[in-house]
Amino acid sequence: MMTMGDRLRELRLRGHYSQEEVARQIGITRSAYSHYEINNRQPVYETLMKLATLFGVSLDYIIGGEQSKRESATLTPETIEIIRLLSSMDQDKRRASIDRMMAAIKQVD
Repeated sequence: MMTMGDRLRELRLRGHYSQEEVARQIGITRSAYSHYEINNRQPVYETLMKLATLFGVSLDYIIGGEQSKRESATLTPETIEIIRLLSSMDQDKRRASIDRMMAAIKQVD
């Protein structure tokens, strides 16, 4: 069974985030976040909620439950706009746009 730290690391890597980026997004230090990934510390409830929202998963999934990942119910205006734009494209343009976004994200890391 995966630990909470394992899940946080997996989610961070899947999202192409650095530890610094995750920490900044949720309002903690990189050092504090790194302790969560290596299971030296447990985040408080508010931090867990921020992590679940950032990664788009349930709180249950982060803490080790078997509930499958789900899209976060809270979407930013930017995310909604991206979804709207992608939905309006034909399949080829949508795939090309997603590929370009993924390449841009990888360059930032």
